[in-house]
Amino acid sequence: MGGGGADGGSDNALHPEKVKIVATCLVVAVGVYLLGLYLKSGAEWRSNLSLSLNMKKKKKPIRVYMDGCFDMMHYGHCNALRQASALGDQLVVGVVSDDEIIANKGPPVTPVHERMIMVNAVKWVDEVISDAPYAITEDFMKKLFYEYNIDYIIHGDDPCVLPDGTDAYALAKKAGRYKQIKRTEGVSSTDIVGRMLLCTRERSISDSHNHSSLQRQIVQFSNDKGPGQDARIVYIDGAFDLFHAGHVEILKLARALGDFLLVGIHSDQIVSAKRGAHRPIMNLHERSLSVLACQYVDEVIIGAPWEVSKDMITTFNISSVVHGTVAENNDFLKEKDNPYAVPISMDIFQVLDSPLDITTTTIIKRIVSNHEAYQKRNQKKAESERMYYEDKTYVSGD
Repeated sequence: MGGGGADGGSDNALHPEKVKIVATCLVVAVGVYLLGLYLKSGAEWRSNLSLSLNMKKKKKPIRVYMDGCFDMMHYGHCNALRQASALGDQLVVGVVSDDEIIANKGPPVTPVHERMIMVNAVKWVDEVISDAPYAITEDFMKKLFYEYNIDYIIHGDDPCVLPDGTDAYALAKKAGRYKQIKRTEGVSSTDIVGRMLLCTRERSISDSHNHSSLQRQIVQFSNDKGPGQDARIVYIDGAFDLFHAGHVEILKLARALGDFLLVGIHSDQIVSAKRGAHRPIMNLHERSLSVLACQYVDEVIIGAPWEVSKDMITTFNISSVVHGTVAENNDFLKEKDNPYAVPISMDIFQVLDSPLDITTTTIIKRIVSNHEAYQKRNQKKAESERMYYEDKTYVSGD
């Protein structure tokens, strides 16, 4: 019986050959598994490397260049820069020198240092080149491509003709590195100078077309972003007519005092009542667009009331109301109807030292004092604009 038990145990024991087979199978299985892991990790590594290389390739930003005189900068200039910015990742802007403008067009209204302030303040501009040439020469084009890493040169669909009758962008077009955007209808420096010389706010196109176009642009220009819950909201108001470097610098100071800058823009009726029948030069929507394009401005109140009331301060959660020392009229502090009486009583009113001694009247005086030169310049420009509208063709974009 006992022997029988011993024989039974021997039957259940693994044969040495079987042990060898099982061991071999296990080794093969582990090997296959490890090989699979190796191949998988290798594939993942190669995939990650490829992704990393692709990302590096994609990381190179598309840099676009646009130049201009930007004299008496208006919302049409800003809209051109907005459109140019949409064609790339970074927008580099060349501001033409005073000497180049004099040689090609006549005397500028605003000197280059003021024009630089204006262009630098536009929210869509990443970099500014001072004293850019009026025409894109071969040497300057090479500088743009190799020193500034520019991919495309941008200009509006209106012609830019040199005194000798040639196209200022002919070389860029020949190089295949030129892109075109839509010109903004209904406004130009020529038109604005004309309004001042004629003392009128009349438009060269129908009011209905102008109004709808401006309404659409207000949406395009807006940040569409409100203040944070605990944001310190700073409020500044004014006409902001013929938006200039003085306006930009006071807005920059005001923005630095808080987290959100709210700008009140007075209606045409209020400005006329306070400044005279021929003011403002630019209408409410045009003035609103110029202010909205400024990088220091977060939001605007279009047609803001003259008086800053308690209700207004509460509604917009205003922490501070400010005003510059340089303005068309600072006598309001002595008047009975002081528009800042409420914020003064609440101890939230502050007068800021204006960095530049420029007002809208300053700009108008520059035009009037050089009346003949600007009239001659305007006649020449008006003729080229008439030819542009006669030969105009469709350009895609917004």
